[in-house]
Amino acid sequence: MAISGKGSKSGKADQRAARKARLAAALRENLKRRKQQARDRAVADKTAAPETSSQDPETVPRGPEFRRNRSEE
Repeated sequence: MAISGKGSKSGKADQRAARKARLAAALRENLKRRKQQARDRAVADKTAAPETSSQDPETVPRGPEFRRNRSEE
């Protein structure tokens, strides 16, 4: 009888080990995917930065106007 009790534990241990391995593999894949997304975003930001800096200063919005008489310029 002791053998059957021990056998069921090893079955559960095998299931836990298999689950742990699946989770570890999924975490590795998720990390790889997130790192690639971060690299892609960094490349996109580098290529987009020169376009925004080469704009005409007159067309770049400066922020809210707080002077009282804006129309008197």
